[in-house]
Amino acid sequence: MGQAHYREEDATPSTWAGAAAARPAATAVGGGAVALAVAHALTDAYSAFLHPLLPRVMEKLGLSITLAATLATTLFLASSLTQPLLGWLADRYGRRPFVIGGVLASGVFLSLIGVAPNFAVLAVLLVLGGMGGAAFHPPGASMAARVVEGRGSGVRMSIFSFGGSAGYAVGPLAAVGLVSAFGFGGLAFAMVPALLAALVLPSFLPEESPVHAPTPPPRPGAVLRLLAGPLGVVFGISAAATFVQRSFQTMMPIVVAQAGGTEAEGALVLTAYLIGQAGGSLAGGLLTDRMDRRALLFGLTLGSLPAHVLAIGLPPGSPAGLAAAAVAGLLNLAVVPPVVIMAQEMLPGGAALGSSIAMGLAWATGSVFVLGTGALGDAVGPRTAALLVMPAILIGTALALHPALRGHRRPVAGAAARADGAAGPA
Repeated sequence: MGQAHYREEDATPSTWAGAAAARPAATAVGGGAVALAVAHALTDAYSAFLHPLLPRVMEKLGLSITLAATLATTLFLASSLTQPLLGWLADRYGRRPFVIGGVLASGVFLSLIGVAPNFAVLAVLLVLGGMGGAAFHPPGASMAARVVEGRGSGVRMSIFSFGGSAGYAVGPLAAVGLVSAFGFGGLAFAMVPALLAALVLPSFLPEESPVHAPTPPPRPGAVLRLLAGPLGVVFGISAAATFVQRSFQTMMPIVVAQAGGTEAEGALVLTAYLIGQAGGSLAGGLLTDRMDRRALLFGLTLGSLPAHVLAIGLPPGSPAGLAAAAVAGLLNLAVVPPVVIMAQEMLPGGAALGSSIAMGLAWATGSVFVLGTGALGDAVGPRTAALLVMPAILIGTALALHPALRGHRRPVAGAAARADGAAGPA
């Protein structure tokens, strides 16, 4: 995989002028990073509406548990599997419309859950709302991180990730609160923030220019070659972390219930885990800029195993168990900023596509295998099943040491001036 190295003498006067003009703009984009984090919080909050309302949906539409689970799976797959395509389109045609349209679609369609008259209409709303999230995440992550500016991308990515974690934690409370106050149809009021965001965001998002997109979007053949190398490695790390996360979140409420705990105690364990994840999104981004990324991913994935095992094995709801859940969540989500930043750097002309592979595609892959965790739980019990699958995170530990990542251990200096040969013609 060759590289075309940038030399200062190759730059034209117009390039120098453009770069100089971009420096003040880049400095001002700090407000854009915060705006993107708020937009991320909104988008992920809408994505979290369905789960706490599933019992109400089942009662209203007369659904079985299997059909209710199908709805949840539909939403998740719509928001993850479509990310690579939408990320590629955002790289090709501009990221701003996808960021703004993604927030708007998520807010409008997922706020209409309560007025769906039947299963089919609800499934369509979930697909459209999920695709809104898929449209937002890849370009939002690439605009927030701005890997072309080199060092500091991890901090910017951590702010963006924290927004999503906070929104995902608040979303269920907001949904239940609105429904309790105004009835199931009153959930439609939740779309108001998305409508306002669609009006306000254009004023805060950075303008796109050739300085921020130095190379054209990579062609499919180039992406496939990278997937056979370093991009495939970070994809594998992200998928392993996702599998452990989704297995924990799925099984722990059942573990608590079978141990005689209440629904509130099960929710408390998940809340501790989500709070830890919010902290992990910040810590992971900060450390991405400050240490060897291979060592960081190795330590995070290795430490994640005992933390998850303790969170499952300790008495549910106990102070020690809640502390272990928080630490497990922190270590788990701290993996996201480094793998996303590395994926973006591997595709300098397709940062949104890189984000979609490290996030959406990896998340979908890891989640599919949770079906096996459920089947194992039916056979040996939920706690035993959860404990048996946790060592899967060690796949990520092994991949963190893969030689393909040697060239991505540190932030890329002057990334805006680099053109990776892998992004050339297929």
